[in-house]
Amino acid sequence: MARPSGTAPADPTPEEVADQLASVVGRLLRRLRSTSSEGLLTPTQRSALARLHDMGPTTTAGLARAEFVRPQSMRLTLGALEEEGLVARSPDPADGRKSVISLTDTGRAALARVRAAKRDWLADAVAAELDGAERRTVAEAVALVERLIGS
Repeated sequence: MARPSGTAPADPTPEEVADQLASVVGRLLRRLRSTSSEGLLTPTQRSALARLHDMGPTTTAGLARAEFVRPQSMRLTLGALEEEGLVARSPDPADGRKSVISLTDTGRAALARVRAAKRDWLADAVAAELDGAERRTVAEAVALVERLIGS
C-alpha cells in the first residue's frame, strides 16, 4: 500500500505481526526439520525423542498427551524407536501394569546429532546471510519472541 511521500510508515497491527511471525517461524521449522534427517527417523520419532529428553522418563500415555497424539499412535512410534535401541521400556515403580519409557545412550546420541545438524545449518545461514548488525537485530528479536512465549 502506497503512502503519501514524507509520511512515516504506520506501525503494523498486532494481527499483521502475528501473521508474519507465524509464517516465517513455520517456514524456519520446516527448513530445520529437512536439515536434520537422522537416518530413517520420522519427524514424529525425532519429536518423541526430544520430548523424552526434555521430560525425562514417562509412560506411553504421558508422552502421547505431551505430543497431542493418541496413545495407540505413540505406541507405534515408541515400538519403532525401541527396535532401533533409541528408547528402553521398564516397569513403572508406582504401577507394575504400566511401563516407563526412557532414552537410551544411543537415543541421546541420535538426538544430539539431530540438534547439531539443525544448529549447524542455521549457524551457517546466519554467517552467510547476516552481518554483525543484522545478527544483533536477530538476537534482539529472539529475546522478544522468548518473551512472547513466556520462556
